[in-house]
Amino acid sequence: MSRHDAKDFNAQNSTTSVMSESRATTVRDGVTTDARFQFGANWRSFLSELDEERITEAERSLQLLIARNRLDGSRFLDVGSGSGLSSLAARRLGAKVVSFDYDRQSVECTTILRDRFFPGDPNWRVDHGSILNRDYLGTLGCFDIVYSWGVLHHTGAMREAIRNAARLVVPGGLLAVALYRKTALCKFWALEKRWYCTASQRAQSFTRWIYLRLLRFAFALRRRDFSAYVARYRGKRGMDFIHDVHDWLGGYPYESITLADVEAELKKLGFESVHNNVHPPSLGLFGSGCDEYVYRRLAS
Repeated sequence: MSRHDAKDFNAQNSTTSVMSESRATTVRDGVTTDARFQFGANWRSFLSELDEERITEAERSLQLLIARNRLDGSRFLDVGSGSGLSSLAARRLGAKVVSFDYDRQSVECTTILRDRFFPGDPNWRVDHGSILNRDYLGTLGCFDIVYSWGVLHHTGAMREAIRNAARLVVPGGLLAVALYRKTALCKFWALEKRWYCTASQRAQSFTRWIYLRLLRFAFALRRRDFSAYVARYRGKRGMDFIHDVHDWLGGYPYESITLADVEAELKKLGFESVHNNVHPPSLGLFGSGCDEYVYRRLAS
């Protein structure tokens, strides 16, 4: 094993003790799928690395996505809050925040951030809930901004989740979502992710090592600096590279979608496109990645 390979292996293995919980479970609360990645265990590990620089970067990314510097007074719904970082960014920008997640450990992570940075704050509510549960959604009301980054494609019913999220936006409000783009290898990745969810801790760790080794080789072929890429990774919404690799390899359920399908779905619901960040079609050899979409609900 080379020095770089050993570094990759040690880096991805450093969070294994927490990631070991990210295996398939029987789904609760009425969501019907036979395998589900435990995102919350991954987020819990990520929180140990959260610092002011990552939080500031999350704020900047949110500002760029919705093209606003401040959110004072806006009602902001974070669908699938995960670590709680995006909710924290929105609250620091002045929004009144409601966060929810289906994964109970993710709810705990978001609660930890709220209690750490905004203890006793009446303008930040954290719930356990599902975007597929109409009864729960009916208790929320509507929001100026409904935000869901990299979540709806993991519900097992992505299009229903998109529709449900869209219905929570007030007229004139924004829907900001990130969804996996369709690639030639999406069927392969769906199978890989389902396998990864049920694999042993040892098998998951070895898979991450193989993935990182191949990715480093691909960077070398293109004469790109892999180490610099990893070092700059926190610039992607304050995220962490190794945790995102684990998330990518295990993120199941998994669906993907094209720009045309997103456009068709949301136009039917009375939305117009504000802007998007859509990448060109690709093979998806190392994953599909997310495209970002921001839509405004037309006044009824």
